[in-house]
Amino acid sequence: MNDSNAKILDCTIRDGGLVNNWDFSVEFVRDLYYSLNAAGVEYMEIGYKNSPKLLKGAEAGPWRFLDEAFLREVIPEKGDTKLSALVDIGRVDENDILPRSESMLDMIRVACYVKDVDKAIDLVNKFHNYGYETTINIMALSNVMEHDLIEAFQQIAKSPVDVVYVVDSFGSLHHRDIEYLVAKFQRHLPGKTLGIHAHNNMQLAFSNTIMAAERGVQFLDASVFGMGRAAGNCNTELLVSYLKNPKYELRPILEVIERRMIPLREKVEWGYIIPYMMTGVLNEHPRVAMALRASDDKDKYAEFYDQLTSPEIALAAKGGD
Repeated sequence: MNDSNAKILDCTIRDGGLVNNWDFSVEFVRDLYYSLNAAGVEYMEIGYKNSPKLLKGAEAGPWRFLDEAFLREVIPEKGDTKLSALVDIGRVDENDILPRSESMLDMIRVACYVKDVDKAIDLVNKFHNYGYETTINIMALSNVMEHDLIEAFQQIAKSPVDVVYVVDSFGSLHHRDIEYLVAKFQRHLPGKTLGIHAHNNMQLAFSNTIMAAERGVQFLDASVFGMGRAAGNCNTELLVSYLKNPKYELRPILEVIERRMIPLREKVEWGYIIPYMMTGVLNEHPRVAMALRASDDKDKYAEFYDQLTSPEIALAAKGGD
């Protein structure tokens, strides 16, 4: 595949933080940034720009609530790889956001459910005026009603947002779903660049990402060694090695996997695991599977399947990223 328009956005620290509560050392994140830079990866999402004041009681590592002075210590010299951060509706304090000219960040991405697209656009307008590149990531698309999505498109089309994301929050979509959604986004948002964020519950994140890229989607989310919530994401190393762009170099990614990811994988769990596969098959949020994996019954797969498929069991409300 030869498409120099494709851009990789590595979200290891942000999405992977959902696995270890953002407990990455400064040395880990710095090493990852410079490795991604050496590999030619265009963007690194270094965490969330949410507010600890609006998430009271949320104990987490510093990558959950990014601070500009802290970021300057972490990345003393920026390379070509741009930095992004994600914000959630209702969890970001606009007063915490500096103008881009004063910030380490280049892009701010806004994650929302379809019902909150108006709130996302309000934030995008403000971040756009601050000079940032912006995205809207509509989560849990596999559970969105058609008329709600069309209404969201009408609002998004009028906004200044740079990139609109197709998000497979539950890892439940396959290539035909991706092809259908990409075509729909392109039809209703002809002036917008598109991105894809795929989860790997059914081992389809890479193929779905490539399908999207072949259909013209330019921003491709991924994470090193696939580290991300539950089953994880499309692997950065796969995209770097697959996309035919002469600037991409695989070796720096392999080296950082050796140094950082292999030791980390021995301490925390992510990737293809049967309960995560089940939630993908059933189009459910993986939180129920994550709870199972944290219990003494973590390997009782058949019993878990019976619980998920029993009409008497009321599952937690769906959501996603």
